[in-house]
Amino acid sequence: MPKGKPAGVRCIQLDEQNACLLFGKPERPPVCGQFAPEAAVCGKSDGEAMATLIDLEQLTA
Repeated sequence: MPKGKPAGVRCIQLDEQNACLLFGKPERPPVCGQFAPEAAVCGKSDGEAMATLIDLEQLTA
């Protein structure tokens, strides 16, 4: 996303399984590589992780 990803907008580089299509490629944005998964963010399910990410995006918008 040339101007970054707005809060609340799904990344266009995610596939149907929420895997990054740019993982391991040089064009992957540095911020994505710096965001390491951890239990406090990921929770116990995809739904918990997405809810946390949405909250973080809204708090930092």
